[in-house]
Amino acid sequence: MFDLTGMTALVTGASGGIGSAIASALAGRGARVAVSGSNAARLDAFRDTLGGDAVAVPADLSDPAAVDALVPAAVAALGGRLDILVNNAGVTRDNLAMRMKDDEWNTVIRVNLEAAFRLIRAAARSMMKQRFGRVVSISSVVGATGNPGQANYAASKAGLVGMSKALAQELASRGITVNCVAPGFIRSAMTDALPDAQKAALLGRIPAGDLGTGADIGAAVVYLASREAGYVTGQTLHVNGGMAMLS
Repeated sequence: MFDLTGMTALVTGASGGIGSAIASALAGRGARVAVSGSNAARLDAFRDTLGGDAVAVPADLSDPAAVDALVPAAVAALGGRLDILVNNAGVTRDNLAMRMKDDEWNTVIRVNLEAAFRLIRAAARSMMKQRFGRVVSISSVVGATGNPGQANYAASKAGLVGMSKALAQELASRGITVNCVAPGFIRSAMTDALPDAQKAALLGRIPAGDLGTGADIGAAVVYLASREAGYVTGQTLHVNGGMAMLS
């Protein structure tokens, strides 16, 4: 079950954190993966850990021209086919709304939401010809609950959900599913460095009693990318240990 052998995937924001866990999970299930990110050196180093058939396709998603070139480059590198697109790349520019600068708003929307739309639009052209495709965008619990100081980030992540619902309806007849995964608090170097009191307060908000891991998110993406999930589209899979129980 959830065998991705013979399928190809493009994962953005893949050089670290959740993105690398997603790419590893897809590769572990047999997919041939193209990893993308803005740091070419880190991307090449990570690509090497995935095995000989993985490819690295660097791109700066704040540059619309680079975004538009990414899917064609990945398709070429993967041998002419793209089955799975994972929009994972994202940035934050946190600030209270009254202090938020226009460029802090614009940068987050451009990378987190606009780039995802451009990539889906490009990938859909190839997937429609194949009459098969899987699109998974990484949203956030913040997109559903909001968070002070993150109006830009919350808007971008909520936007991914609404956009995915619209595109799911447009593309379903061509065998393409469009879904989101919304992580909660995920273990990282930043959370590991928190003082014990802050960690305790954080864990107190999570019924499961622990932070999630990148592997948890990777498993959710593998499911939505699989052939078995062909009747699941326009959905958001929340992976947050019960922190926000959303329907």
